[in-house]
Amino acid sequence: MKHRSTRDAVEDLRRGGFLIQCDDEVDPHLEMAEIQRRVYASGGPAVLFTRVRGCRFPMASNLFGSLEQARYLFRDTLESVRRLIELKLDPQALPRRPWRYKTTPLTALQMLPRYRRRGPVMAEQCSLDALPQLKCWPDDGGAFVTLPQVLSTDPAAPDQLMRANLGMYRVQLSGNQYDAHSEVGLHYQIHRGIGVHHREALHRGQPLPVTVAVGGAPAMTLAAVMPLPEGLSELTFAGALAGRRIGMVRTPGTAPVYADADFAIVGEVHPEITKPEGPFGDHLGYYSLEHPFPVMQVKRVYHRQDAIWPFTVVGRPPQEDTTFGDLIHELTGPIIPSVIPGVKAVNAVDAAGVHPLLLAIGSERYMPYLKAEQPQEILTQANAILGNGQLSLAKYLMIVDGNGAPELDIENIEAFLTHLLERIDFRRDLHFQTQTTIDTLDYSGSGFNRGSKVVMAAAGSPQRSLPTELPTGFDWPDGFGDPHVVAPGILAIRGPRLAKQSSGAATDTTSANDAGAAAATIQQLLGHWDRSHPVNAFPWITVCDDPAFAARRLENWLWVCFTRSSPAEDVYGIEAETVAKHWGCHGSLVLDARVKPHHAPPLVEDPETVRRVDALAARGGPLAPYL
Repeated sequence: MKHRSTRDAVEDLRRGGFLIQCDDEVDPHLEMAEIQRRVYASGGPAVLFTRVRGCRFPMASNLFGSLEQARYLFRDTLESVRRLIELKLDPQALPRRPWRYKTTPLTALQMLPRYRRRGPVMAEQCSLDALPQLKCWPDDGGAFVTLPQVLSTDPAAPDQLMRANLGMYRVQLSGNQYDAHSEVGLHYQIHRGIGVHHREALHRGQPLPVTVAVGGAPAMTLAAVMPLPEGLSELTFAGALAGRRIGMVRTPGTAPVYADADFAIVGEVHPEITKPEGPFGDHLGYYSLEHPFPVMQVKRVYHRQDAIWPFTVVGRPPQEDTTFGDLIHELTGPIIPSVIPGVKAVNAVDAAGVHPLLLAIGSERYMPYLKAEQPQEILTQANAILGNGQLSLAKYLMIVDGNGAPELDIENIEAFLTHLLERIDFRRDLHFQTQTTIDTLDYSGSGFNRGSKVVMAAAGSPQRSLPTELPTGFDWPDGFGDPHVVAPGILAIRGPRLAKQSSGAATDTTSANDAGAAAATIQQLLGHWDRSHPVNAFPWITVCDDPAFAARRLENWLWVCFTRSSPAEDVYGIEAETVAKHWGCHGSLVLDARVKPHHAPPLVEDPETVRRVDALAARGGPLAPYL
């Protein structure tokens, strides 16, 4: 099915049994997001909301609600796209397996974007404030576009579509200091392509034309989040996935407009002008706080005659964006060894917020006759991973040697952790970067976009067996205790609660003060034990605020552990020492995953909205089974 619009996708999903329609009036202020979160959590289908309070446009959510549903949407093109990516990375595969790639030339022709004179999106115009005002979490700074396709062109070659950048950078429609009729906030993070265009525009002292498309072919939505190999643009990938060339309308003085979009917000970003953007309840499960970001001056808002506004809701994983990660992994996972030689597989762990934790299986190939018992080449591979696109945002990178362990599955997180903890030597196998960039949305570090990374590497034979029973017979320092086993070799314990959270962003001073206060309490714990203490049978000890919650499910521990810690500030160890500037410890690694005052606040639903949606479920109807 070659979709041209959100309505095409909606009707296709309806025919396939993947959509329900809600004809009750639903409020886009918190209520619609609460419904979407519940529908996704219960494994429900896409939802078409036909009556949106205060807005004339229908809205649709959960279009990518499951991997099965996403595969259905792209059923005609998914396999050909996978083969195209394979050839892009390894052109020599064509003569080796010509029958596998016999349809690839046709797919390549469908990739190239092209200019059109007009498109359905330009049928009508409306005011900016007439667009759906979706607010997902109580403390969000206003309404946001949550599935935007933000297109910018290279200021040095504005007519060249092959040099355009398409990304999903969130757009704040209202609130804060924005003029509701003419301004939107444009939030983009580090390692994003639009930043290259913005820098060039700043260098030239000229505005950066930008178009924000919403809707159209689902292929454009996936292309906006897809990490692509060098030289393969988002528009060409979208064409291959959509099964047709992507049409763009050239408009004087603005960025090209996606011809088949449901909506298009057209404008420009002026040099040096920023306004506060946020807060916004984000995919780590916390609010990203208010910060200055570029402002887009809106010139026109276009829309189709039959426009539907697609949206999603993010929060603590899993949410609908988990499907994007699954589909991306399905497309790109098998070709990772072509991108980073020696690396067999990677897994950006969704439950940990994606970027905070990356698992990798590498391979030791240096002098195999020596049967090395410590990491060597996998450290080189780790450096390559941290230098590769969005993989470079990993905060904790755990890499193991996959030689001799063919059964090791990168998706089986507990088995991977067990394999690593059986082999890792904390005296030598921790490698820190202490002053570097981290994900913009991660507030565990020392400042905005600032923090640290650590590579944890393991190779060779097992050094220890991992306990699975609670330790008994020894005491805890004051303020610590309540131990719970999370997984083999992993213990969660309660630590003294730190000062109340701040609603502001971390600064050098606040994070340093927080780190000092936290370190003082952890030192009490470390001073209580030495390497001979029985607690060292657990190589990993997590200090947190609620160990029962952390141990209830591995997903809870992953979220608590890796979203609430920064490696340089929060990794400690029993009998730690620094030798030749290398930090390590003789006993257990201790990770402080307590909430710190400079951390962003977690997302909590609005109680009144929860009651309204409960009442909607009680009335019955098509949504009731999923609420």
